[in-house]
Amino acid sequence: MAVEVSRLANGMTVATETLPGVESVALGVWVKSGARNERDDEHGIAHLLEHMAFKGTSSRSAFDIAAQIENVGGEINAATSVETTSFYARVLADDVPLAVDLLADILQDSTFDPEELQREQHVILQEIGAAHDTPDDVVFDRFTETAFRHQALGRSILGTPETVKSFTSQQLHAFMERQYGGERMVVVAAGDVKHDAFVREVEKKLGTFRAKSDSTIPQYAHYVGGDFREGRDLMDAQIVLGFEGRAYHVRDFYASQVLSMILGGGMSSRLFQEVREKRGLCYSIYAFHWGFSDTGIFGVHAATGEGDIRKLLPVIAQELHRTSESIGQEELDRARAQYRAGLIMSAESPASRASQIARQLLLFGRPVGRDELMERLNALTVERLTDLSSRLFSTRPTLAAVGPIGSLPAYDNVVDALPGAHNGLRRAAS
Repeated sequence: MAVEVSRLANGMTVATETLPGVESVALGVWVKSGARNERDDEHGIAHLLEHMAFKGTSSRSAFDIAAQIENVGGEINAATSVETTSFYARVLADDVPLAVDLLADILQDSTFDPEELQREQHVILQEIGAAHDTPDDVVFDRFTETAFRHQALGRSILGTPETVKSFTSQQLHAFMERQYGGERMVVVAAGDVKHDAFVREVEKKLGTFRAKSDSTIPQYAHYVGGDFREGRDLMDAQIVLGFEGRAYHVRDFYASQVLSMILGGGMSSRLFQEVREKRGLCYSIYAFHWGFSDTGIFGVHAATGEGDIRKLLPVIAQELHRTSESIGQEELDRARAQYRAGLIMSAESPASRASQIARQLLLFGRPVGRDELMERLNALTVERLTDLSSRLFSTRPTLAAVGPIGSLPAYDNVVDALPGAHNGLRRAAS
């Protein structure tokens, strides 16, 4: 079934997709506001707000919210990302009105009770501590901080113990009122849902939600790059090597996604085969590409033992060189098949489908169909991907490493081994 889209008088977008053979509905409210919308003195408030959403409204206690959704066998949750915040539920079709009512109550009438706030601040402090004790979490936090130094985009979503403890109920209300407006919100349902009935339900509960919010564009992100190292007495080392990537809207975004799959998207990928299977230099390695509204980042993550670190990075650099010189048609076709299969498989999950539709509406202002995505992927050529590789890997690298990293090559040596070393990259990295 096609995605149906309506817009309420307050600017809120409502979209549905009926999935045949499904008896449940995944639905939620997605807001175009996340961690990068925080001011300098608000680091971590978006994530705290997400936690506090289920801690009580004027008419429901925290227990009431949990009990009412679980009384019908449903579930409710929320999530914070760099650029969005979502509040979502999954229920059987007959219980959609209850789920909409709960989500609307949370968004419009949360009390942010000071006692509940104090407890939840303590929970988040534990979460921050757990993340600090998890090396692969730490290395990615330091990686983004180094790539986008002194910018909201590079900060940890969790905040710091100092900032999290400082927030008050008034600050939570103020942030929500400033950031949450109908024009920046989409309500999406996927599964056993009828569009007109769902729109009426949303309009009844959220039709009076304020239309306007602070539309100030977050600080434009500026990729910086650089070197971060933290020695720890661990069994293995976590290493991330990255480069400036591509934003969602630019021509090379999908090419970058496919390139990451060719390099490290599965067991047949170049990095997995060369680094892990043939040389045994690590137990885990993969490539990734994250797109944001105005920039992106492309990277390779590896987890390895102390004795293999010195050999690891030169081999990764060698594979980056090879990719910028030649990519086989078979590799491109395999990556396209992986991408297509991923799209089809995720479409079979109501929750995944609702999330996909919401992201597309927030990013592009419209749902993007599978056929359109496949047209973009089918237009990719090996020549375009090799050209993209040479440009991507010529940007100033970001290197982050945590663990027993005494034998990790110097940053300048890593730069010298990369494809852009003879095109001014060394000078740019200095």
